[in-house]
Amino acid sequence: MSVTQQQVLDSLARIKSPRGVALTNANVLSAISASGGKVFFSINVDAAEARAWESIRAEAEAAVRAIPGVTTVMVALTAERKPGSAPPPPPPTPSRGAPGVQPVHAHKPPQGGQSPMSRQSEIPGVAAVIAVASGKGGVGKSTTALNLALGLRDLGLKVGLLDADIYGPSVPRLTGLRDKPELNAERKMIPLRRFGLAIMSIGFLVEEETAMIWRGPMVMSAVTQMLRDVEWGRLDVLVVDMPPGTGDAQLTLAQNVPLKGAVIVSTPQDLSLIDARRGLAMFKKVNVPVLGIVENMSYFQCPHCGTKSDIFGHGGARHEAEKLGVPFLGEIPLHMAIRATSDAGNPVVDSEPDGAHAAIYRAIAGHVRDQLKGVIAAA
Repeated sequence: MSVTQQQVLDSLARIKSPRGVALTNANVLSAISASGGKVFFSINVDAAEARAWESIRAEAEAAVRAIPGVTTVMVALTAERKPGSAPPPPPPTPSRGAPGVQPVHAHKPPQGGQSPMSRQSEIPGVAAVIAVASGKGGVGKSTTALNLALGLRDLGLKVGLLDADIYGPSVPRLTGLRDKPELNAERKMIPLRRFGLAIMSIGFLVEEETAMIWRGPMVMSAVTQMLRDVEWGRLDVLVVDMPPGTGDAQLTLAQNVPLKGAVIVSTPQDLSLIDARRGLAMFKKVNVPVLGIVENMSYFQCPHCGTKSDIFGHGGARHEAEKLGVPFLGEIPLHMAIRATSDAGNPVVDSEPDGAHAAIYRAIAGHVRDQLKGVIAAA
């Protein structure tokens, strides 16, 4: 049964705001995305009133979840301070025996010097979570993340792949998957499987053409839900394909789970290396080990004469790794076979396992595995 926006609005109309106005008339709702039983929207309020609205957010989520045909609901509370208004007061310290107010989808400010990283907790059954990141888009990060995951699989590990790029999910196209995740008895999403990987992406929940016009808190809610509300099973490594940059998704991941490392993808070009340096600095700032740098599109080798051309320069990422004191993981060429297999949903490590490119990705995976051996063995 398909769920419509009007059904969602009718359900929300029965909920009253803290001022007694119907939620649909309170001028706080974002555009509602309702497709295939998946419903997403946010409630946008002034930061000074955020605590009063948290129970309304929970009530709205419960009301929408009760609509027949709804399988997944994501409701984020977005709190912004209006220009000129005073910042909201800090939450009161709860008395002994009295529960404190705990906003579900908001980052709590550190109290008593407590680090935001103290909220980290392991994902049950997952030995190591690693991020594949880049400072900018267009460097082949998603293709690298998928083929790295397949390289780790070929080394005998149980591997999952999470596409955390909310605004531009690439994994559905790269894997050729178009199905919708099902729910288990605990109402957790079951990841799709292909190539021996457990795979999850926001792209499985929305149509490919859907524009994800979401504020930061909703992005953070989506990343958290795909980490916590997915039945990952037993995995040695969960590879997370991060969005480009150093924004909300990266911070949410670092604060939610103790990342065992990050792989930075860059091209040899100076502009890409500048942005890669920012990404590397961000992970160091949140105490995430940098497993190394990959130089993608490192060179072009003519398929006819064999001549190598350094289209974007060459060796910049290796030099940057040496300069910053982090491992250099390897060079991946700019080649039509990698591009064509990616576009076709048949990544090169799986479709051409005996080829030179698959060997490069497996070598990079070997370097990553060697750095995670202790973590995986302990788990």
